[in-house]
Amino acid sequence: MTATRIRAPASTANIGPGFDCVAAALDLWNELEVTEGGGEADLDHLGVRAFARLAPLNGLTFTFVDRIPRERGLGSSAAVIALGLTAANAVADLGLGAEELLAEGVELEGHADNLAAALTGGVCLTWDTKIVRLADAAPAMPVALVPGSTVSTTAARAALPEAVPHADAAFTAGRATLLGAALASSSADLFAEALADRIHEPYRADRAPLLAAVREEPPAGALGSTLSGSGPTVIVWARAESVAACSAELEARFPDTAVHVLQVSSRGAHAHEQ
Repeated sequence: MTATRIRAPASTANIGPGFDCVAAALDLWNELEVTEGGGEADLDHLGVRAFARLAPLNGLTFTFVDRIPRERGLGSSAAVIALGLTAANAVADLGLGAEELLAEGVELEGHADNLAAALTGGVCLTWDTKIVRLADAAPAMPVALVPGSTVSTTAARAALPEAVPHADAAFTAGRATLLGAALASSSADLFAEALADRIHEPYRADRAPLLAAVREEPPAGALGSTLSGSGPTVIVWARAESVAACSAELEARFPDTAVHVLQVSSRGAHAHEQ
């Protein structure tokens, strides 16, 4: 067997009101190379466990390259799972589609939104292991503010209440509908109106102080800001023509925070040649 090389993207999930169902793939990539021989595979590795759900390990060697920061809300675990699933699909020539891979991987990931985006690319809506690709890109450029601190997804989810006020649920449902319309129509104006949420972001605010800071004083050209997954990373969504000024302002205001100008990736996990 020649080496099989796979790439899988980072992702930002929820995107304001799209809690647990909307995510966008980002142009930041983890990689996996699968070759024959070289020792036993690490069965504790999440990507190897994902591969083993679909195909035998049979003495294969797995070499991972991690570029996505862990526990920062950028879908690092989803990317690793997508690498393993996509590699197994290719090595065993299974011919499985994205929804079939999602159904296999969601038990490992725990929720489907990041994994759906990592598998398919673009901006995705997912429910019951189904995936609809809403758009190839968003109506704004994502600028990621990545602090040095980390957040446990399990801990962040534990902060969510069992119930929310009816008014907050209705507010967020309306914005989620508007978010779908903004993405489908590629409308920057609708997108700016759609990014508000009342069912998860307020309860995670203590773990993501950057979100309040950029909302209280939006940088130049920003349409809005969202918590990326469980945080602590915050995505500032900037108009394309203003992204340089936006990122420069953020770098000046938050010198201890990594600022990354990213793009929504139209591709999900895929085989590639070096």
